Amino acid sequence: MTSTEHHEVPEALVGERVDRVVSMLTELSRRIVHELIEAGGVRIDGVVPAKPAVKVELGAIIEIDRPEAEGGPLPDPSVELEIVHVDDDVIVINKSPLHVVHPGAGVTTGTIVNGLLAQFPEVVGLGDDPVRPGIVHRLDKGTSGLLMVARSARAFTSLSEQLADRTVMRRYVALVDGLVGSSEGLIDGPLGRSPRDATRQAVVVGGREARTRYDVLERFEYKDVNDEDTAASLLHCRLETGRTHQIRAHLEAIGHPVAGDARYGSKTGAFHELGRPFLHAETLGFIHPGSDELVVFESELPTDLVEVIDRLRAVVLNAADDE
Repeated sequence: MTSTEHHEVPEALVGERVDRVVSMLTELSRRIVHELIEAGGVRIDGVVPAKPAVKVELGAIIEIDRPEAEGGPLPDPSVELEIVHVDDDVIVINKSPLHVVHPGAGVTTGTIVNGLLAQFPEVVGLGDDPVRPGIVHRLDKGTSGLLMVARSARAFTSLSEQLADRTVMRRYVALVDGLVGSSEGLIDGPLGRSPRDATRQAVVVGGREARTRYDVLERFEYKDVNDEDTAASLLHCRLETGRTHQIRAHLEAIGHPVAGDARYGSKTGAFHELGRPFLHAETLGFIHPGSDELVVFESELPTDLVEVIDRLRAVVLNAADDE
């Protein structure tokens, strides 16, 4: 269960950054505080701060939703994990779109971390965040595909450094609304909190550097449920950086939101019978911390996404036969 704390800003903390103030008041790490702010779990006089660097004023009331009770997440053997690879250093999981990676604001059980702790209790203490032991990167709840987890201290350090150096190979398959014109492209737009919705990311001035490359695999033109002309494009997307919601926010920014992703503007979820965004982490490659050799893993599209593509191809083929 989460609990909400209320703190009045004293004179000694006037002018300090809100992330530092919250960290001092709660003794939570700055990383957890940043995630809490990002999720809307911190409010200043009822308003979610636009960024962690916002300065606090005398007498302001800071509300803080603690994401996890003391003691950290608990093992949960009921969480079923599809293990693609495991050795002394690394665990690679084929993530279900139903799972959240780690506990956060409003979510304390049933996560991948809870399942990992049940199968691999040795991950406890790996990293500087007790809520996400062994976790070096994340996938959104509705996203399926490959996720790497550190099982040793040297792996946590190595994988974290590879991510920071942008040498990890991460390729996704995405179906997007509309016809993407160019066969390939680079979306280079800084990402930060959307000024219209604190739970979304958007391309904003002063945001963090973010780069996504894409290639068009296939295009579809078809009739929607109202018999109106519409279209979709199947893409490969490659991350050059790893920001929150990066692919989803970037594709929305160029007018082609991920199909089924209503949060980022998609209008086609009902037609495709999608209960989640069409986004799958297909390829993951990194230098193995133990062997220093490149290892690459692949994950096939799950059944629900294959069925969408098959249905689109059938609709396009039938339309061609009718002409």
